[in-house]
Order: sequence, then C-alpha cells, then structure tokens
Amino acid sequence: MSVFSSTRTFIAPKVTLPPRLKTNKRLKMDGLKFLSKIPSDTIPVSFFDPQYRGVYEKMAYGNEHTSRNYKRVEIPQMSDVLISQFVTDISRILMPSGHLFLWLDKFHLCTNFRQWFENTSLEVVDLVTWNKKKIGLGYRTRHTSEFLLVLQKLPKRAKGAWTLRTIPDVWDEKVPVQKKYNHTKPVELQSKLIEAVSCENDLVVDPAAGSFSVKEACEITNRKFLGCDVNG
Repeated sequence: MSVFSSTRTFIAPKVTLPPRLKTNKRLKMDGLKFLSKIPSDTIPVSFFDPQYRGVYEKMAYGNEHTSRNYKRVEIPQMSDVLISQFVTDISRILMPSGHLFLWLDKFHLCTNFRQWFENTSLEVVDLVTWNKKKIGLGYRTRHTSEFLLVLQKLPKRAKGAWTLRTIPDVWDEKVPVQKKYNHTKPVELQSKLIEAVSCENDLVVDPAAGSFSVKEACEITNRKFLGCDVNG
C-alpha cells in the first residue's frame, strides 16, 4: 500500500482569532505573545526563522560590522532558550500531523539543534537545502546554502498530509537583497511547501516574519497569512 497520496485528508479546524490577530497583515508584535493568542491544535503549517548568528559568534570572523554584514549583526539575537520557547509554542498550536519548517544555518545543522524541540511533539521528517546562488562567509568552504528542517507534529505520516512529490531536496533560487531586511527567504520554495501541506484558505503562521516572505508565498498560493515581527 502506498504511503503517499496527492489528496489531502487532514483538514484544519476552523479557528476563532482575537480581534488583534488580523490575517494577511504585517503585524508588529512580540512573537511569543502573538503565539500565545492562537488556539492549540489548529494550525496546519508554520515557518520559523530564528534570529541567531551562530557562525559569527562561534567562529568570530572579525568582519561582522562590515558594510556587507552589519544589518544582520544589528538584528536582536535569540538565545537557545528563547528559540526553544518559540518552537514549543509552535508545537502547541499545530494541528495533529501539522508541519513546522525551521530554518537553520550550517553551524546549527552540524551541532545541537535538537534541544530546541526535544520536549515537544515534533519529529524531524525531512530536510531541504536551499542553494542561494551567492557565495557568503566561511573560513574554509564558503557558504552558499541554508537549510530548512521539516518537522511534523505527531502522529507522523505523509499520506494525506503531504500532497506534492515534485519538490527536490536541493532547491536553487536566488533571492534579491532587500534594503530593509538583509536575510530574505525563497518565496518560490516556501510557496511549494505551503501547497504540499495545506489547503487553500488555510492559516499559515510565521511568528518572526522578518521580510514577510511567507506572506508573499501565501498570496501566491491563496492561503491566509497570520504572522508578525517585532519590527513590523
């Protein structure tokens, strides 16, 4: 029997949101306060891009404040404890078999990222490598990629929950640099992933939206974006 189906059988429940949580808007809020207002077990998919500079702090390149990198360095950074709090609350709001797409850099992929979700109902089910087609920092090899960890809330399954089989695990997409935000994410990739794990008009949550690229992906895929950023 096949473990794959192109028909989605996991239907997200209807959600009643407080008045302040407007969909399809760029909300300016603290991410944890935002998540606390969302009912448990209701959201089919969430993205989370933690703000950390593991590479900068652990490897100490010495050029953190150059014109190329200063915008990223100036962003308030999240501790491991804070990242764990975000992931724990995302796990709470996800519906059973819902998905979290968690962005990682190479440093965190090769070290201990599991502490962020070890006390949750989330399990790793896949990994996507994003080739940005742009050479970045590196003592030895130069960084050209970021990594998107795919986690699923128990019960873990693909059939009826993941409906696309056309997404490669290495995704080539160049993202233009935005003047207001120096760490944009690939809209086309995020659009495909949203299509794979949700239905039209479903809610897609992003509690640390940054450039709001997930909002743009929701507009493309006819989903309802629900997200915020501390900077709006």
